[in-house]
Amino acid sequence: MEIKPADCIANVKPYFFSSLNNKIDRLKNRGVDVIRLDMGSPDLPPAPFIIEALVDSARKPNKHGYTQSGGSHVYRNAVANYYESRFDVRLDPDSEIVGLIGSKEGIFNLPRILLNPGNLVLAPDPCYPVYNAGSTIANCEVFHLPLVKENDFLPDLDEIPLEVVQRAKLMWLNYPNNPTGAVAGFGFFEKLIWFAKKNGIIIAHDAPYVDVTFDQYKAPSLLQVDGARDVAIEFNSLSKTYNMAGWRLGMAVGNPDIIHLLKVYKSQIDSSHFGPIMDAGAEALTGDQSWVTERNQVYQERRDIIVESLWEAGFELEKPRAALYVWARLPVGYGDTVELCARLLEETGVSITPGIVYGPSGGDYVRISIVTPTARIKEATDRMLAWLKKEKI
Repeated sequence: MEIKPADCIANVKPYFFSSLNNKIDRLKNRGVDVIRLDMGSPDLPPAPFIIEALVDSARKPNKHGYTQSGGSHVYRNAVANYYESRFDVRLDPDSEIVGLIGSKEGIFNLPRILLNPGNLVLAPDPCYPVYNAGSTIANCEVFHLPLVKENDFLPDLDEIPLEVVQRAKLMWLNYPNNPTGAVAGFGFFEKLIWFAKKNGIIIAHDAPYVDVTFDQYKAPSLLQVDGARDVAIEFNSLSKTYNMAGWRLGMAVGNPDIIHLLKVYKSQIDSSHFGPIMDAGAEALTGDQSWVTERNQVYQERRDIIVESLWEAGFELEKPRAALYVWARLPVGYGDTVELCARLLEETGVSITPGIVYGPSGGDYVRISIVTPTARIKEATDRMLAWLKKEKI
Protein backbone atom coordinates (compact mmCIF):
# COMPACT_ATOMS: atom_id res chain seq x y z
CA MET A 1 0.00 0.00 0.00
CA GLU A 2 1.32 3.44 -0.94
CA ILE A 3 1.37 5.84 2.00
CA LYS A 4 0.66 9.40 0.92
CA PRO A 5 1.07 12.46 3.13
CA ALA A 6 -1.78 14.79 3.92
CA ASP A 7 -1.95 17.78 1.61
CA CYS A 8 -1.02 20.12 4.46
CA ILE A 9 2.45 18.58 4.87
CA ALA A 10 3.16 17.26 1.40
CA ASN A 11 5.29 20.28 0.50
CA VAL A 12 6.81 20.95 3.93
CA LYS A 13 10.54 20.36 4.02
CA PRO A 14 12.29 18.82 7.03
CA TYR A 15 13.54 21.32 9.60
CA PHE A 16 16.93 22.58 8.40
CA PHE A 17 18.85 21.72 11.56
CA SER A 18 17.62 18.12 11.53
CA SER A 19 19.30 17.60 8.16
CA LEU A 20 22.39 19.53 9.27
CA ASN A 21 22.72 17.37 12.39
CA ASN A 22 22.84 14.25 10.21
CA LYS A 23 25.57 15.74 8.04
CA ILE A 24 27.63 16.80 11.06
CA ASP A 25 27.29 13.31 12.59
CA ARG A 26 28.73 11.83 9.39
CA LEU A 27 31.66 14.24 9.47
CA LYS A 28 32.37 13.48 13.12
CA ASN A 29 32.31 9.76 12.37
CA ARG A 30 35.05 10.45 9.81
CA GLY A 31 37.13 12.11 12.51
CA VAL A 32 36.46 15.75 11.57
CA ASP A 33 36.71 18.20 14.47
CA VAL A 34 33.47 20.12 13.97
CA ILE A 35 32.90 23.47 15.69
CA ARG A 36 29.22 24.39 15.64
CA LEU A 37 28.33 28.05 15.28
CA ASP A 38 24.97 27.31 13.71
CA MET A 39 22.30 26.53 16.34
CA GLY A 40 21.08 28.72 19.19
CA SER A 41 21.32 26.12 21.95
CA PRO A 42 23.13 27.62 24.97
CA ASP A 43 26.35 25.81 25.87
CA LEU A 44 26.42 27.04 29.48
CA PRO A 45 24.30 25.39 32.21
CA PRO A 46 21.56 27.04 34.26
CA ALA A 47 22.53 28.56 37.59
CA PRO A 48 23.12 25.92 40.31
CA PHE A 49 20.09 27.04 42.36
CA ILE A 50 17.82 26.16 39.41
CA ILE A 51 19.23 22.65 39.13
CA GLU A 52 18.98 22.21 42.90
CA ALA A 53 15.30 23.20 42.75
CA LEU A 54 14.71 20.48 40.15
CA VAL A 55 16.47 17.83 42.22
CA ASP A 56 14.74 18.82 45.47
CA SER A 57 11.33 18.72 43.82
CA ALA A 58 11.99 15.40 42.06
CA ARG A 59 12.81 13.78 45.41
CA LYS A 60 9.29 14.43 46.66
CA PRO A 61 7.11 11.33 46.26
CA ASN A 62 4.04 13.31 45.21
CA LYS A 63 5.74 15.01 42.25
CA HIS A 64 5.62 12.24 39.66
CA GLY A 65 2.04 12.19 38.47
CA TYR A 66 0.20 14.16 35.83
CA THR A 67 0.29 17.92 36.23
CA GLN A 68 -2.15 20.64 35.35
CA SER A 69 -2.52 21.26 31.61
CA GLY A 70 -1.13 24.66 30.68
CA GLY A 71 1.27 24.82 33.59
CA SER A 72 1.06 24.52 37.36
CA HIS A 73 -0.19 27.36 39.55
CA VAL A 74 3.35 27.73 40.88
CA TYR A 75 4.81 28.12 37.39
CA ARG A 76 2.11 30.51 36.08
CA ASN A 77 2.36 32.65 39.21
CA ALA A 78 6.13 32.82 38.66
CA VAL A 79 5.57 33.97 35.07
CA ALA A 80 3.22 36.68 36.36
CA ASN A 81 5.79 37.76 38.95
CA TYR A 82 8.50 37.89 36.29
CA TYR A 83 6.41 40.08 33.95
CA GLU A 84 5.54 42.46 36.78
CA SER A 85 9.09 42.80 38.09
CA ARG A 86 10.77 42.89 34.67
CA PHE A 87 8.27 44.94 32.61
CA ASP A 88 5.78 46.36 35.13
CA VAL A 89 3.09 44.37 33.29
CA ARG A 90 0.46 42.73 35.52
CA LEU A 91 -1.00 39.48 34.22
CA ASP A 92 -3.74 37.23 35.58
CA PRO A 93 -2.06 33.80 36.02
CA ASP A 94 -5.35 32.01 35.33
CA SER A 95 -6.65 33.84 32.26
CA GLU A 96 -3.65 35.56 30.66
CA ILE A 97 -0.88 32.96 30.96
CA VAL A 98 -0.46 29.45 29.60
CA GLY A 99 2.62 27.33 30.18
CA LEU A 100 4.08 25.63 27.10
CA ILE A 101 6.40 22.72 26.37
CA GLY A 102 8.83 25.21 24.91
CA SER A 103 7.51 28.30 23.14
CA LYS A 104 7.90 26.48 19.79
CA GLU A 105 4.85 24.39 20.69
CA GLY A 106 2.60 27.43 21.07
CA ILE A 107 4.06 29.17 18.03
CA PHE A 108 3.30 26.16 15.86
CA ASN A 109 -0.20 25.72 17.31
CA LEU A 110 -1.32 29.34 17.09
CA PRO A 111 -2.48 29.29 13.43
CA ARG A 112 -4.50 26.16 14.16
CA ILE A 113 -6.58 27.87 16.83
CA LEU A 114 -7.07 31.23 15.12
CA LEU A 115 -7.16 30.66 11.37
CA ASN A 116 -9.04 28.78 8.70
CA PRO A 117 -7.62 27.41 5.45
CA GLY A 118 -6.91 30.24 3.04
CA ASN A 119 -6.52 32.94 5.70
CA LEU A 120 -3.58 35.30 5.27
CA VAL A 121 -0.64 35.52 7.69
CA LEU A 122 1.99 38.28 7.74
CA ALA A 123 5.46 36.98 8.59
CA PRO A 124 8.84 38.71 8.58
CA ASP A 125 11.51 37.74 6.06
CA PRO A 126 13.95 36.53 7.35
CA CYS A 127 12.35 34.79 10.33
CA TYR A 128 12.30 31.78 12.61
CA PRO A 129 11.11 29.06 10.18
CA VAL A 130 8.32 27.78 12.46
CA TYR A 131 6.24 30.91 11.75
CA ASN A 132 6.02 29.80 8.14
CA ALA A 133 5.73 26.07 8.80
CA GLY A 134 2.89 26.43 11.30
CA SER A 135 0.95 28.63 8.90
CA THR A 136 1.59 26.37 5.90
CA ILE A 137 0.49 23.22 7.71
CA ALA A 138 -2.67 25.08 8.76
CA ASN A 139 -3.28 25.66 5.01
CA CYS A 140 -2.89 29.42 5.32
CA GLU A 141 -1.31 31.84 2.89
CA VAL A 142 1.83 33.68 4.04
CA PHE A 143 2.79 37.19 2.91
CA HIS A 144 6.38 38.06 3.77
CA LEU A 145 7.52 41.43 5.12
CA PRO A 146 11.15 42.11 4.14
CA LEU A 147 13.51 43.03 6.98
CA VAL A 148 16.32 45.06 5.45
CA LYS A 149 19.31 46.86 6.89
CA GLU A 150 18.12 50.21 5.49
CA ASN A 151 15.07 50.03 7.80
CA ASP A 152 16.99 48.64 10.80
CA PHE A 153 15.54 45.18 10.08
CA LEU A 154 12.04 46.34 11.04
CA PRO A 155 9.01 45.69 8.80
CA ASP A 156 7.77 48.78 6.99
CA LEU A 157 4.09 48.75 7.94
CA ASP A 158 3.32 51.57 5.51
CA GLU A 159 4.58 49.52 2.55
CA ILE A 160 2.23 46.55 3.03
CA PRO A 161 -0.25 46.58 0.12
CA LEU A 162 -3.76 47.64 1.17
CA GLU A 163 -5.36 44.49 -0.23
CA VAL A 164 -2.94 42.39 1.87
CA VAL A 165 -3.69 44.38 5.02
CA GLN A 166 -7.42 43.94 4.47
CA ARG A 167 -7.07 40.15 4.23
CA ALA A 168 -4.50 39.62 7.00
CA LYS A 169 -5.63 37.88 10.20
CA LEU A 170 -2.35 37.29 12.04
CA MET A 171 1.07 38.96 12.10
CA TRP A 172 4.29 37.47 13.45
CA LEU A 173 7.09 39.57 14.92
CA ASN A 174 10.19 38.80 16.97
CA TYR A 175 12.34 41.37 18.80
CA PRO A 176 15.12 41.11 19.77
CA ASN A 177 15.29 39.34 16.44
CA ASN A 178 16.39 35.95 15.24
CA PRO A 179 18.33 35.83 12.95
CA THR A 180 19.32 39.51 12.54
CA GLY A 181 19.93 40.48 16.18
CA ALA A 182 17.94 43.68 15.53
CA VAL A 183 15.98 45.39 18.29
CA ALA A 184 12.71 47.32 18.19
CA GLY A 185 12.08 50.57 20.02
CA PHE A 186 9.00 51.23 22.09
CA GLY A 187 7.77 53.70 19.49
CA PHE A 188 7.66 50.96 16.86
CA PHE A 189 5.65 48.75 19.23
CA GLU A 190 3.16 51.58 19.78
CA LYS A 191 2.75 52.04 16.02
CA LEU A 192 2.34 48.27 15.63
CA ILE A 193 -0.52 48.08 18.13
CA TRP A 194 -2.24 51.06 16.49
CA PHE A 195 -1.85 49.32 13.10
CA ALA A 196 -3.25 46.05 14.47
CA LYS A 197 -6.29 47.68 16.05
CA LYS A 198 -7.04 49.75 12.98
CA ASN A 199 -6.95 46.71 10.69
CA GLY A 200 -8.26 43.93 12.94
CA ILE A 201 -5.01 41.94 12.89
CA ILE A 202 -3.82 39.75 15.77
CA ILE A 203 -0.17 40.28 16.71
CA ALA A 204 1.95 37.37 17.88
CA HIS A 205 5.23 38.62 19.31
CA ASP A 206 7.95 36.05 19.91
CA ALA A 207 10.25 37.39 22.64
CA PRO A 208 12.68 34.72 23.89
CA TYR A 209 15.71 37.05 23.72
CA VAL A 210 14.47 39.98 25.83
CA ASP A 211 17.00 39.13 28.56
CA VAL A 212 19.90 38.21 26.29
CA THR A 213 21.21 41.73 25.75
CA PHE A 214 24.51 43.60 25.56
CA ASP A 215 26.01 47.08 26.07
CA GLN A 216 23.43 48.02 28.74
CA TYR A 217 20.53 47.61 26.30
CA LYS A 218 17.21 46.67 27.96
CA ALA A 219 14.55 45.17 25.69
CA PRO A 220 10.86 46.05 26.14
CA SER A 221 7.86 43.75 26.08
CA LEU A 222 5.12 44.39 23.54
CA LEU A 223 2.62 44.12 26.40
CA GLN A 224 3.96 47.34 27.90
CA VAL A 225 2.05 49.24 25.22
CA ASP A 226 -1.37 50.43 26.37
CA GLY A 227 -4.08 48.29 24.82
CA ALA A 228 -1.69 45.62 23.54
CA ARG A 229 -3.64 42.84 25.24
CA ASP A 230 -6.68 43.73 23.12
CA VAL A 231 -4.96 42.40 20.00
CA ALA A 232 -1.75 40.63 20.98
CA ILE A 233 -0.06 37.78 22.74
CA GLU A 234 3.61 37.36 23.50
CA PHE A 235 5.59 34.13 23.52
CA ASN A 236 8.54 33.79 25.85
CA SER A 237 10.86 31.02 26.90
CA LEU A 238 13.32 29.92 29.55
CA SER A 239 15.51 28.31 26.88
CA LYS A 240 17.71 31.32 26.12
CA THR A 241 17.41 33.51 29.22
CA TYR A 242 18.15 30.74 31.71
CA ASN A 243 20.18 28.28 29.57
CA MET A 244 17.32 25.76 29.78
CA ALA A 245 16.74 24.89 26.11
CA GLY A 246 16.48 21.15 26.73
CA TRP A 247 14.07 21.62 29.64
CA ARG A 248 11.37 22.78 27.18
CA LEU A 249 9.72 25.47 29.28
CA GLY A 250 7.92 28.39 27.67
CA MET A 251 4.81 30.50 27.98
CA ALA A 252 2.29 32.53 26.04
CA VAL A 253 0.86 35.61 27.73
CA GLY A 254 -1.59 38.35 26.85
CA ASN A 255 -5.05 38.37 25.28
CA PRO A 256 -7.24 36.11 27.44
CA ASP A 257 -9.40 34.84 24.56
CA ILE A 258 -6.34 33.63 22.64
CA ILE A 259 -4.82 32.15 25.80
CA HIS A 260 -8.07 30.25 26.42
CA LEU A 261 -8.02 28.79 22.90
CA LEU A 262 -4.39 27.72 23.28
CA LYS A 263 -5.31 25.97 26.55
CA VAL A 264 -8.23 24.13 24.95
CA TYR A 265 -6.13 22.98 21.97
CA LYS A 266 -3.20 22.06 24.19
CA SER A 267 -5.42 19.98 26.50
CA GLN A 268 -6.14 17.64 23.59
CA ILE A 269 -2.53 16.97 22.58
CA ASP A 270 -0.38 16.73 25.71
CA SER A 271 -0.53 16.09 29.45
CA SER A 272 1.62 19.04 30.43
CA HIS A 273 5.09 18.97 31.95
CA PHE A 274 6.96 17.04 34.62
CA GLY A 275 6.16 18.92 37.83
CA PRO A 276 9.74 19.33 39.11
CA ILE A 277 10.74 20.99 35.84
CA MET A 278 8.01 23.58 36.36
CA ASP A 279 9.08 24.05 39.97
CA ALA A 280 12.65 24.70 38.81
CA GLY A 281 11.35 27.04 36.13
CA ALA A 282 9.48 29.01 38.79
CA GLU A 283 12.71 29.26 40.77
CA ALA A 284 14.54 30.51 37.68
CA LEU A 285 11.95 33.21 37.04
CA THR A 286 11.74 34.48 40.61
CA GLY A 287 15.24 33.81 41.96
CA ASP A 288 18.43 35.87 41.82
CA GLN A 289 18.79 37.31 38.30
CA SER A 290 22.32 38.70 38.65
CA TRP A 291 23.87 35.59 37.11
CA VAL A 292 22.03 36.34 33.84
CA THR A 293 23.88 39.66 33.58
CA GLU A 294 27.19 37.89 34.22
CA ARG A 295 26.34 35.28 31.57
CA ASN A 296 25.56 38.02 29.07
CA GLN A 297 29.06 39.40 29.57
CA VAL A 298 30.43 36.06 28.39
CA TYR A 299 28.20 36.23 25.32
CA GLN A 300 29.26 39.82 24.66
CA GLU A 301 32.93 38.82 24.60
CA ARG A 302 32.13 36.05 22.13
CA ARG A 303 30.06 38.42 19.99
CA ASP A 304 32.99 40.81 19.76
CA ILE A 305 35.40 38.06 18.69
CA ILE A 306 33.11 37.01 15.86
CA VAL A 307 32.23 40.54 14.74
CA GLU A 308 35.84 41.68 14.62
CA SER A 309 36.88 38.58 12.67
CA LEU A 310 34.12 39.11 10.11
CA TRP A 311 35.00 42.79 9.76
CA GLU A 312 38.58 41.72 9.03
CA ALA A 313 37.28 39.37 6.33
CA GLY A 314 35.25 42.16 4.71
CA PHE A 315 31.75 41.15 5.79
CA GLU A 316 29.10 43.86 6.21
CA LEU A 317 27.59 43.84 9.70
CA GLU A 318 27.01 45.73 12.92
CA LYS A 319 27.38 44.57 16.49
CA PRO A 320 24.01 43.19 17.62
CA ARG A 321 22.70 44.56 20.91
CA ALA A 322 20.74 41.40 21.75
CA ALA A 323 20.01 37.74 20.92
CA LEU A 324 22.47 34.94 20.27
CA TYR A 325 23.50 35.60 16.68
CA VAL A 326 25.67 37.66 14.39
CA TRP A 327 23.99 38.41 11.05
CA ALA A 328 26.53 39.23 8.37
CA ARG A 329 26.34 40.01 4.64
CA LEU A 330 28.95 38.32 2.50
CA PRO A 331 31.56 40.46 0.76
CA VAL A 332 31.45 40.73 -3.02
CA GLY A 333 33.12 37.73 -4.61
CA TYR A 334 32.19 35.01 -2.16
CA GLY A 335 29.19 33.82 -4.15
CA ASP A 336 26.34 31.69 -2.87
CA THR A 337 25.91 31.43 0.90
CA VAL A 338 24.64 27.85 0.80
CA GLU A 339 27.72 26.76 -1.12
CA LEU A 340 29.99 28.82 1.10
CA CYS A 341 28.60 27.29 4.29
CA ALA A 342 28.75 23.77 2.86
CA ARG A 343 32.37 24.16 1.76
CA LEU A 344 33.36 25.84 5.01
CA LEU A 345 31.98 22.89 6.97
CA GLU A 346 33.57 20.25 4.72
CA GLU A 347 36.97 21.93 4.46
CA THR A 348 37.42 23.51 7.91
CA GLY A 349 34.90 21.76 10.19
CA VAL A 350 33.24 25.10 11.06
CA SER A 351 29.45 25.06 10.80
CA ILE A 352 27.54 28.30 10.24
CA THR A 353 24.04 28.81 8.85
CA PRO A 354 23.20 30.22 5.40
CA GLY A 355 20.78 33.11 5.75
CA ILE A 356 18.47 31.77 3.05
CA VAL A 357 17.22 29.24 5.63
CA TYR A 358 15.33 32.12 7.24
CA GLY A 359 13.84 33.54 4.05
CA PRO A 360 14.71 35.05 0.65
CA SER A 361 15.85 38.35 2.19
CA GLY A 362 18.60 36.39 3.93
CA GLY A 363 20.11 35.17 0.67
CA ASP A 364 23.28 37.28 0.97
CA TYR A 365 23.76 36.65 4.68
CA VAL A 366 25.08 34.07 7.11
CA ARG A 367 24.03 33.59 10.73
CA ILE A 368 26.68 32.76 13.32
CA SER A 369 25.72 31.85 16.88
CA ILE A 370 27.62 32.79 20.05
CA VAL A 371 26.67 29.78 22.17
CA THR A 372 29.94 27.88 21.86
CA PRO A 373 32.81 28.02 24.39
CA THR A 374 34.94 31.11 23.88
CA ALA A 375 38.16 29.20 23.12
CA ARG A 376 36.37 27.18 20.44
CA ILE A 377 34.92 30.36 18.93
CA LYS A 378 38.44 31.79 18.66
CA GLU A 379 39.60 28.60 16.98
CA ALA A 380 36.63 28.63 14.61
CA THR A 381 37.17 32.26 13.58
CA ASP A 382 40.88 31.56 13.00
CA ARG A 383 39.93 28.67 10.70
CA MET A 384 37.34 30.78 8.91
CA LEU A 385 39.69 33.72 8.34
CA ALA A 386 42.45 31.52 6.98
CA TRP A 387 40.04 29.75 4.65
CA LEU A 388 38.32 32.93 3.44
CA LYS A 389 41.61 34.62 2.67
CA LYS A 390 42.72 31.88 0.31
CA GLU A 391 39.36 30.88 -1.15
CA LYS A 392 36.85 32.87 -3.16
CA ILE A 393 33.87 30.83 -4.21
